[in-house]
Amino acid sequence: MWLLIAAGVLLLVLVWAGWTLTRLRRLALRVQRAEAALEAQLQRRVGLAEELARNHPAALGGDAAERLAVSAAHARAARGWDREQAENALGRELRELPVDLPGVPSALRTDLAGTLTRVALARRFYNDAVRDTRELRGRRFPRWLRLHRSRPLPRYFDIDDRIDGGTREADPAGRSSR
Repeated sequence: MWLLIAAGVLLLVLVWAGWTLTRLRRLALRVQRAEAALEAQLQRRVGLAEELARNHPAALGGDAAERLAVSAAHARAARGWDREQAENALGRELRELPVDLPGVPSALRTDLAGTLTRVALARRFYNDAVRDTRELRGRRFPRWLRLHRSRPLPRYFDIDDRIDGGTREADPAGRSSR
């Protein structure tokens, strides 16, 4: 009788471990997809910032255009821990741009504003996936059974992705967008 109960408990643990491993694999895939989407949006933001600095320095002012170009170059080249700092510097430069950029096509301003929104969303989706993965891997039984122990624990990507300053569209009626 005890042997049957022990076999039943072992079967339940094995089924639960298999279910948890499947869930961990899905979460790892979700983190990878969210990271790819975030990377694509960050690269798009860098490209638009470079285009703005390169093609419209008069609208930005020579000093602001140079700072924007340098920040974009650092964001494109940065890896690892420095990436967040470089992306924050680029975001700060973009927020400091004036709302009205004379001579800059509205299509570029709209594209940049949309990209900034998509960066914020992609970062949130990525961090949500990381949070869910870390939560499941941090639970007692997955830790004890060392499930997914061979995979590195994903880390959060924390940047200041506020959308304000020169990246929002100017309201034709002159009202503030806040």
